[in-house]
Amino acid sequence: MPRLTDAEISSRLNSVPGWEIRDESEINQLTRAFEFENFATALEFTNSVGELAEKADHHPRIVTEWGRVVVSFWSHDHGGVVEKDFVMAGQVNNL
Repeated sequence: MPRLTDAEISSRLNSVPGWEIRDESEINQLTRAFEFENFATALEFTNSVGELAEKADHHPRIVTEWGRVVVSFWSHDHGGVVEKDFVMAGQVNNL
């Protein structure tokens, strides 16, 4: 699962509405913030994302706070965004 080039990432971004690329410590990450009515709903969403990640054995960073969840995917092994990150982002959008 090779790291995607900037051109490959750009061509795939339209397939996952709401997601963007963020550079953190010179590593691209596929990231999206989700807004919710309260903490309980945000936590429920977080747990659903966690279940998807466990099934796929591809784990994101998930930051949960009152009314907001930020999910970021990237491959530690490959030092950036890989195809599986886009697959997972699509599945998270479907929750």
